[in-house]
This record gives sequence, structure tokens and C-alpha cells, in this order.
Amino acid sequence: MNLGVNARDAMPDGGTLTIETDIVDLDEHYAEQRPGVAPGAYAMICVSDTGCGMDRDTMERIFEPFFTTKAKDKGTGLGLATSYGIIKQHGGNIWVYSEPGQGATFKIYLPLAAADGTLITTAAMEPDDVRGSGTILLVEDNEQGRDLANTILRRQGYTVIAAADGREALAVMENYEGPLHLLLTDVVMPGMSGSDLSARLAVQFPGLKVLYMSGYTENVISHCGVVNAGVNFIQKPFSGQSLTVKVRQVLTGEEGV
Repeated sequence: MNLGVNARDAMPDGGTLTIETDIVDLDEHYAEQRPGVAPGAYAMICVSDTGCGMDRDTMERIFEPFFTTKAKDKGTGLGLATSYGIIKQHGGNIWVYSEPGQGATFKIYLPLAAADGTLITTAAMEPDDVRGSGTILLVEDNEQGRDLANTILRRQGYTVIAAADGREALAVMENYEGPLHLLLTDVVMPGMSGSDLSARLAVQFPGLKVLYMSGYTENVISHCGVVNAGVNFIQKPFSGQSLTVKVRQVLTGEEGV
């Protein structure tokens, strides 16, 4: 309810509130990047809006008690802090993805329980069965996310060229003369979107395959017109298994790999 109220306040001129649910597996690759997260199966609740969005400084403080961006008579700064506490008490986690002017997505992960109440765990799994080859240009402005994807892909046999944003990627590729098989890029980045970067690189590398990734859900970014519906897309956070399966699927054109 609190996330819904906040979404309404972030859209004073109207907009779209989207609530989605899913079951996800968070593996050890992901848990290593998120202190306090245990690998396993989780129920995810995702609440997204198309409002004003937030900058990184705001996101870093969003769950602090009494911190608010609302006027003094409009908010106490306790809503998100209370939500955070409830989720933590149930062994869960909550993360926020947002960019100024691009809305916000809150993802809640609650440990998935079997019918008898026992927690469902997943075995640590290295995706050895989805090894591949080829050169991938990885563009991600979040350093942790970039390092994680880089590590996963290199372990599976890929050559990875990493860049922090679109401009850096174009600069790196300007004098590059080797093969490039896949662009793996975040959708929303400062300065240049993933789709704009893809269009620029397509001139130098005709037929380049592209896999978009985002903390926003595919439903949200397609409805906002950030990328077209039906493109190759993987939602963050992803497991090592899901990333390498999706990469091989895009590179080979295989379905259901």
C-alpha cells in the first residue's frame, strides 16, 4: 500500500502503476554481490510507476527513517522505512531501480516456502552446461552489475569488453578491428540509452545482435517506449545460469535453451 501511495505522489499529472509478481531463483553469483542475501527461491513483488524518478543520492537514502522528498505536511519519511523493516523481518529484501524522469521500480523478494512451511533452497550451480564463445561488448553503468556480468561471462568462455556507459563504449570500439558478436547493454543509462547505442554500433557492425538488460521489468520499459516490445531482454537481477542461457540463445537463435 505504501509503495502504491508513493507511486501516486510521484505521478501528480497521472501515469501508470504496474504491480507484477514472479518466482525467481537468486544464485550464489547474485548473493555475493548483495550482502545479507541468501541464495534460494523467492517470491518477487514488483511495483513500478512512470513518475518523476529518483537520482542516485536519493536512492541511497530512500529507506532511512524520516528521510523524505515530500513537503513537510505530505510525508513523515517513515513509510518506506517501515516497509523495509517488515520485509527484513520476514527474511526478505527490497531493492529500487530508478533514473530521473524514468519512473521507479521497487522489487521485493520474500523467501519462498513449501506447503509445509519449510524454505525452498536451490543448490549452488555453476552453468557449466552453457559455455560458449564469442566477443561481447558489455555496457552497464552500475559497477557491481558490470563486474558481476563480466565475471559470469568470462567464466563461460566469452571474451568481454566492458564499458561504463554508451560514450565509453563508442570510444573503445572506435578503433576496434576484431569481431563483435553481441552487445549486452543496460536499457537506461546516463547520457545515452541502450537503444541509441545499439543504433550507433549497427553502422560499424552490421547485423550485431543485442541483448538488453534492466532493473525495470520488460512490461514497464516496453510500455514506456524505452525499447520496442519483442526485443531480446533479460531482467535484473539475473542468476549466472539465466544470463548465460539467454546469451547463448541470442547468439545461436536457439529457443528454450
